[in-house]
Amino acid sequence: MTEPGCNGRNVYLPHLARIESTFDLTYDVRLFRVRFLDPVVEDAFVYKPGQFAMVSAFGVGESPFDICSLWQESSPLEFAIRRVGTVTSGLHGLEPGQVVGVRGPFGNWFPMEECRGKDILVIGGGIGMAPMRSVVNWVVEHRSDYGALRVLNGARSPQDLVFTNEFDLWRSSPNSELVLTVDRGDENWKDRVALIPSVVTELKYSPENTVAFVCGPPIMIKFTVKALQGLGFQGEQIIT
Repeated sequence: MTEPGCNGRNVYLPHLARIESTFDLTYDVRLFRVRFLDPVVEDAFVYKPGQFAMVSAFGVGESPFDICSLWQESSPLEFAIRRVGTVTSGLHGLEPGQVVGVRGPFGNWFPMEECRGKDILVIGGGIGMAPMRSVVNWVVEHRSDYGALRVLNGARSPQDLVFTNEFDLWRSSPNSELVLTVDRGDENWKDRVALIPSVVTELKYSPENTVAFVCGPPIMIKFTVKALQGLGFQGEQIIT
């Protein structure tokens, strides 16, 4: 069976991909960089920010994961995978050089083209920053196409913040700012200690010519959307 947009491929058939490298983002989140064994499949696997793929650890199972890389010709796929269950633990047990199954891409994507000329507000909680990474890096790579870039990244603790190795890149992008907040700080934490919705209200982000992208735990999304609406953001300006 095939589906539109899959170039005639059977979307239920996982394609073999080799783990090119891994990188620990936190104590329980690992970035996997994988590349398809078949160059024809690699060329056909075109995706947009916000889409996901099904990744399988053979003999263990399969689960959906956001693709957190940006599509570029002949570039590997990247997944930020948190170890929380059977499949994710199976994937965390694999080493570079081993093979996984990947099928997709699936799902809707963020309307980055339609947002050109607007200010971009990105709000991510915990592992919810995985799909948000693609939005941030898209804006950074197409910087002249957008207005201000504001990133609010929150987590339970400093040790739960992901993509810390990219913070300097995001901060150094023109007309950009990165705000960090955690639920519980430690003796070395110098940034905010507050829930994300409270920070949104405190910073009074302007809805004028702005689109907000929000991803995180359902309860965080619920109250963050309420906070944005309280600042005047309308429904079409909030993408979750």
